[in-house]
Amino acid sequence: MTLKENQGIPGVVLLMMAVMSGLAVANLYYNQPLLEMMQRDLGCSVIESNAITVMTQVGYVLGLLFITPMGDLYSHRRIIITTLTLSALAALAIASAENIATVWGASLVLGANSVVAQMFIPIAGQYSEPENKARNIGYVLSGLLTGILASRVVSGAIGEMAGWRFVYASVAVQMMLCIGLMLWIMPEMKRNFEGSYTGLMRSTADIFLTHPRIRLNAIRTALSFGSMLAVWSCLSFHVAGEPFYDGADAVGALGLCGVAGAVTASGIGRYVTRWGVRRFCIIGTQLQIAAWAVAWIWGYSYAGLIVTIIVLDIGVQFMQLSNQSDSIAQLPSASNRVNTIFMTIFFIGGCLGTFLAGHGWNALGWTGICLVGILMAAASLCITLLRRE
Repeated sequence: MTLKENQGIPGVVLLMMAVMSGLAVANLYYNQPLLEMMQRDLGCSVIESNAITVMTQVGYVLGLLFITPMGDLYSHRRIIITTLTLSALAALAIASAENIATVWGASLVLGANSVVAQMFIPIAGQYSEPENKARNIGYVLSGLLTGILASRVVSGAIGEMAGWRFVYASVAVQMMLCIGLMLWIMPEMKRNFEGSYTGLMRSTADIFLTHPRIRLNAIRTALSFGSMLAVWSCLSFHVAGEPFYDGADAVGALGLCGVAGAVTASGIGRYVTRWGVRRFCIIGTQLQIAAWAVAWIWGYSYAGLIVTIIVLDIGVQFMQLSNQSDSIAQLPSASNRVNTIFMTIFFIGGCLGTFLAGHGWNALGWTGICLVGILMAAASLCITLLRRE
């Protein structure tokens, strides 16, 4: 079977892309509920433990920048098999690591090779019928974000029962199963670029320089994503202290709350063209600012944390779905390169949010994290309000 541009995607292929997107991107977030546990086991500081998350996200940015564009040049099957295999090997390295430096290095590799989802989103945008593009991107994003949030639940529960090393050993098995699933269902697709890898990267740079709307979409969504990740970067330390005194399983369970945000992606996609990207951005960032206000006031209760997590995730859904689908629509024939630009900037924002939240926690505790989250969401809102489209 070969997909043809704008002719539609079979439901089973769309489902496969959503499932694999969730399983692959989950690799970036398994560590978050486990940080306090890993810190104790490896004998490192809070800042060093927080750097595990930062290194994983930095790796993802590198993968987005240098691996994702290959989807326009090479066979998707070849790229996906390679990245999944390297992910499995990196997960095994983390599971057997004896020091924090090994975990950092393997986390960098794991993050770089967890970019499978970012090859599926352009496929949904390029090959879906024109009227279904935003909706189908929403389906893939739902799988991706469900993976992000469910990963915390799974790793928190398994980590508490069997230890953090068992979590990463399980990741290696998942990645090998994904290879079998992909070989069974993945259809053939034409290449969007003829030339060398150097030419491909030069073309990506040209798109970035000549399309200000894509830059705008990416930057404001990146700030929103950084705001969301701030709550997760040190949540395990927050929940370990008073008044909670809980462990990784509690942090993982809070991840279930965020599934509500992920589920909204499949429902709100149909309204993007009707309401417009700008309105989606205003609503999304206002929701995030409101969520952080709740966190600041009621963040020492589970009820406050639950509301914060749900609303933050819904807010970032409004931002990502509208801005990502709009960016791909600017140049559908270069969808992988456009998505590379969007997602690279997007995860730079995530790295920034995680990094700043770690230092905010070190300086002011929970109040410092709330300040980081509010400022990043407010910056995103200001960009939208100051820039008329």
